[in-house]
This record gives sequence, C-alpha cells and structure tokens, in this order.
Amino acid sequence: MVSPEILTNLRKLNRADKLYVIQVLVSELAQKEEDLIKGEQSYPVWSPIDAFEAADVMLKVLEDSRSKK
Repeated sequence: MVSPEILTNLRKLNRADKLYVIQVLVSELAQKEEDLIKGEQSYPVWSPIDAFEAADVMLKVLEDSRSKK
C-alpha cells in the first residue's frame, strides 16, 4: 500500500516532475516484464499498403463531402 505521505509529496510536484516519475516507474515495470517482448523475435506490424477497401471508403467519403458543397 502506498503511504499517504508519498502521495501528498507526489501531488506537490510540477507537471514535468510528475511525468518523470511516471517514466521511471513504467521503465522499471517494463524491465521486469521479460515475457512481453523478446529481443530476437519478429512481430507482425499492420501496414496500410494493401488496405484497398479502406482507401475506397475514404475516397467515397471525400467525394460525398465535395458534392455536398
């Protein structure tokens, strides 16, 4: 459990210092989570290159907005 004194002191910090504390804590948590991302493994990343259906929808919306003017 977090002591009220720590929370009180954290609330007194300015915005930049609060963000720094968050960064330090998240970094420490991430280092302890060894199973999340493994260094020698590849991960799939989505790319919009072959998203033809999405491009068609966006083109139709653009054409509709132009015709309404």
